[in-house]
Amino acid sequence: MTDVVTRDTGAEGAEEPAALTDGIHLVVDALKLNGVENIYGVVGIPITDLARLAQASGIRYIGFRHESDAAHAAAAAGFLTQRPGICLTVSAPGFLNGLVGLANATTNCFPMVQISGSSERHIVDLQRGDYEEMDQLSAAKQFAKAAFRVSRAEDIGRGIARAVRTAISGRPGGVYLDIPAAVLGEIIDAEKGAASLWELVDPAPRQLPEPAAVDRAIDLLAGAERPLVVLGKGAAYARADESIREFVESTGIPYVPMSMAKGLLPDDHPQSAATSRSLALKRADVVMLVGARLNWLLGHGDAPQWNPNARFVQVDIAANEMDSNQPIAAPLVGDIGSVMDALVERSKPGRISAPTRWREELSAKSEQNVAKMAKRLEAAKTAHPMKFLGALQAVRDVLEENPRAYVVNEGANALDLTRNTIGMKVPRHRLDSGTWGVMGIGMGYAIATAVETGEPVVAIEGDSAFGFSGMEIEVICRYNLPVVTVVLNNSGVYRGDEASPNGDPAPTYLKARHDLMIEAFGGKGYQATTPDEVAAALREALAAGVPALIDCVIDPADGTESGNISHLNPKGLTAKR
Repeated sequence: MTDVVTRDTGAEGAEEPAALTDGIHLVVDALKLNGVENIYGVVGIPITDLARLAQASGIRYIGFRHESDAAHAAAAAGFLTQRPGICLTVSAPGFLNGLVGLANATTNCFPMVQISGSSERHIVDLQRGDYEEMDQLSAAKQFAKAAFRVSRAEDIGRGIARAVRTAISGRPGGVYLDIPAAVLGEIIDAEKGAASLWELVDPAPRQLPEPAAVDRAIDLLAGAERPLVVLGKGAAYARADESIREFVESTGIPYVPMSMAKGLLPDDHPQSAATSRSLALKRADVVMLVGARLNWLLGHGDAPQWNPNARFVQVDIAANEMDSNQPIAAPLVGDIGSVMDALVERSKPGRISAPTRWREELSAKSEQNVAKMAKRLEAAKTAHPMKFLGALQAVRDVLEENPRAYVVNEGANALDLTRNTIGMKVPRHRLDSGTWGVMGIGMGYAIATAVETGEPVVAIEGDSAFGFSGMEIEVICRYNLPVVTVVLNNSGVYRGDEASPNGDPAPTYLKARHDLMIEAFGGKGYQATTPDEVAAALREALAAGVPALIDCVIDPADGTESGNISHLNPKGLTAKR
């Protein structure tokens, strides 16, 4: 895309019109050349015209109300597509807001690129006090996989190419690209500009494991008495579904899925040890981690949560992840698809076989835990006021009728109870708070999921978590996205019945009618006080395929402090309920 500027000398042999372009056009051209279809962002100086031009060129621009939500959307897009999601922000405060999502993407290993406009370098570097002055590159480096600045329009193509390749290659992550306003406005010869752009070739090549490493892992698993596979969200991202299924089923090894890996194999699969997870971790003697890390979500691999004598096999594309918390007896470095293919190929039929006694031990524990949960679910069906589990059973039943629907989930009790109540049968259909456990991802993730897949989305939110990004329901309505937001409203952070020692509300108390909120933007609002009302509203909303919100009135006394991670609260002298 070029603009034509005529150099009119007024003389008979005047030069032919010269084709010119500028930095804004080059950014759009470079993004299109590398397959970018959607941009998530918030406009303002100096990137408003960039958003307009991208939209006019055929790239879909989704305008948000807050940059952190746009960045979370770009991160979710990266997870769902295996291509970097693009977030566009203004300078300084807007950049900082977007940095929250960029850092979260890097922690979660989601590919995304945050492109931010910035102030004039010659003023910023001397700290002369420019409009929204900030050294954004330095700020971004500590939170991103990489950060780059483009200082000349002729380097825009190079900058986009480096950012995209870095975000997607190896262990994916967030990349920051700084483009000063002067570079966006710089005018150069169109032919020179076009020649400066290029399309990436094989930005995320396969990385094959060493055959000796594969054989070492097979030997270790073959000799195990109580082997276990742990599937992380990296396994879901890898789209190695068939080879993972073949390995698990051919060996008979029980497996535990992390929350965003649910659905790689159906949650009701006979080898799933999700409902006997504690016993599986405590007893397993050889554990194979597939796209999962021994971080806080897995207790760092430490006893007593884990067998102190457990030996680990780890499948990861990053060699420096090995030994980060526990000794890795059999590191398998490579992309997950290639590693799993190699394990299936090099493991002779019957070479690895989980002992029947081990599988029966886990099955027996699962039956006990399922029976206990069934009693809780049955009691919740008729409880009044409505309990979390009553509302979630209703949501579960409707989702079973709508297998295409994606689930986005965040909160404390809302996250923990949803994960345990609503099973997944399809891979990559559950997105949640992830490795950091951060709140505020909900609406950004839901919007990106609807945009990237075109399928219905059900966002199951705690009322506190919803508050972080709730204004983005206006975006859902503006773009008429098929997102139904279910707010589990127990009037509080954790719970809403905490007493206050003075006239102010307690620190954990909240009060809102969220259904009225979406009606202000043209969406459909429901208030539900019973499980039957929740089911009826969700059924109707999904059938209509339009923006909707269901405010589920939950007993303020229902819920626990910090959900399932109350042990992370400092004990001190303060007693907590």
